[in-house]
Amino acid sequence: MFLISALVAVSGWAQSIGTRSVGEVRVDCDDLNWSFRLSTSYENGREYLKIEMDGFEEAVPAPFSVSFALPQNDAHHLWSVNGTSRFQIKPDWAASYRSNICSGMPLYQFLNDSNRNRLTIAMSEVFDEVVAEVGLREEGCMLSGRIRYFTAPHAPLSHYETTICFDTRNLFWAKSIQEAAAWMSEAAGCKPCAVPSQAKDPLYSSWYQFHQSVFAHKIEAECKQAVELGMKTIIVDDGWQTEDTNRGYAFCGDWEVVENRFPNMWDHVDQVHRMGMKYMLWYSVPYVGIHSNAWERFKDMALTIKDHGNVLVLDPRFPEVREHLVGLYVKAMSDWGLDGFKLDFIDQFKISGTDPAIAQNYAGRDFKSVPEAVNALMKQIHDELFEMNPEVLLEFRQSYIGPAIRQYGNMLRVSDCPGDHQANRIGIANLRLTSGSTAVHSDMIEWSAAESPENAGRGIISALFGTIQYSVMLEDISQAHKNVIKHWLDFSQKHRATLLEGDFYPSHPEAGYPTIEAANDKEWIIAAYQDDIMVDVASCDRDTYIINATGSDGVYVSLDKTPSKVEAYNAYGRMVKAPSVKKGISRISIPVSGYIKLYY
Repeated sequence: MFLISALVAVSGWAQSIGTRSVGEVRVDCDDLNWSFRLSTSYENGREYLKIEMDGFEEAVPAPFSVSFALPQNDAHHLWSVNGTSRFQIKPDWAASYRSNICSGMPLYQFLNDSNRNRLTIAMSEVFDEVVAEVGLREEGCMLSGRIRYFTAPHAPLSHYETTICFDTRNLFWAKSIQEAAAWMSEAAGCKPCAVPSQAKDPLYSSWYQFHQSVFAHKIEAECKQAVELGMKTIIVDDGWQTEDTNRGYAFCGDWEVVENRFPNMWDHVDQVHRMGMKYMLWYSVPYVGIHSNAWERFKDMALTIKDHGNVLVLDPRFPEVREHLVGLYVKAMSDWGLDGFKLDFIDQFKISGTDPAIAQNYAGRDFKSVPEAVNALMKQIHDELFEMNPEVLLEFRQSYIGPAIRQYGNMLRVSDCPGDHQANRIGIANLRLTSGSTAVHSDMIEWSAAESPENAGRGIISALFGTIQYSVMLEDISQAHKNVIKHWLDFSQKHRATLLEGDFYPSHPEAGYPTIEAANDKEWIIAAYQDDIMVDVASCDRDTYIINATGSDGVYVSLDKTPSKVEAYNAYGRMVKAPSVKKGISRISIPVSGYIKLYY
């Protein structure tokens, strides 16, 4: 039993409670019209802090914060789902992370240099904005957390409750993240969107190579080659709705096909279908450009204006906005026979500066909270499109990837990182840990036509533990490049059950995941991405693949047992002379962008 003590704060009201995990936790609120009850529970090694907030009457909820601090003890890195660098523990005065349905998720972990969890913090609030100030307090070298609620406009309420999970178990860091993410979905009542098998099929995207210069005949030519290499879906990105090629969004909003680029959209999509590919189309959901007809209609229904006054961000709190957006996608799927959509920039549904609704007393809006309205919008999009096609494909992109938004999309893609293999690998690993069964996609892989086939292969292998997206101009690359694509696409599909759905073990996030492993009952697949890294094969009880994406011609391997047979393959999937492999530690010769298979 924990002692709960009520304290009177100088600025308002405060209450604290003792916990096993992080010592004293304190709740602060400046508004005396609200009262709080704190309670803890302990289950399976994790502690849960439940916070209940009650008002004297229904009113806009007052902001409050939850604070804790504990000594830094063997905790040297801070992981978050959208991190792409060394996962630095920042000083608490510089460590602020925002999350809501549109961006990120309130899940953080302090870990050590040996892949062990030291403290995982997860929150059940995945819809409304949560500001997490998680870092290091200089005084006393303390790991510090201050979680702030109701920092954005919200509808009136009289009761609110939320839960924070603290996990200090000494276990493999990724397991704690996976379990916390699953708990968050369950605690928030979020059922993930259905994921058809084609959501995990490799695909081709027009964006990096075509940008806005897309034409039906060119897309069809690329699709023909893509199918031959094993790609099964095409995403046609920006450019189908405008002749402008300045890469801005001033012409977004009407979403009408440019006929001199796509003379007959239905026939074009049908032509791609006949090749054996699914067809998805890009929309920048919240944007309306100044050169669109929609501008005049929606200019007074905006959250903000951006791009030097050329683009407005629609306010989804207006029912007319939601009906307009849903109608666009329903009509497009019906008129053109589409299989899905890339719904872009959902994370731009946010207010910059003062909320324009306040001065208008929320006139015309049926929600006060932007996240609430986004949730209503995405639910309506999901429900209407899935009624038309239960296997419709909906791609979302980092950073809108949390449990709330996962209810409405079945493909989550890494944020743009063109040509950056490590950032792609980091993004895939992060999303794999937090996304459950939802299909996790790489950012589109591209490389120069002058690149060596082996280095092209390294980029592909960096995306191997996610669904691979390509954005390479296939007509411009060499046959050798195509052979590498073909081999690794074949490999990814042959081992799909292991790579995408098996047990997942990414190591050392602070070092950019120098090794990643996946396993099931039949096989173990290990990829090495950093030269001189040690690959530890401790479970020599099934076929084991060691993939070399280091750029050098060998990998250090520690084996508990000598394999009964060894095979070696190069970047093209051709069998080459197998190296000698024995129990113990040795540097094994493996072709760059190739692999060895160890039989046990």
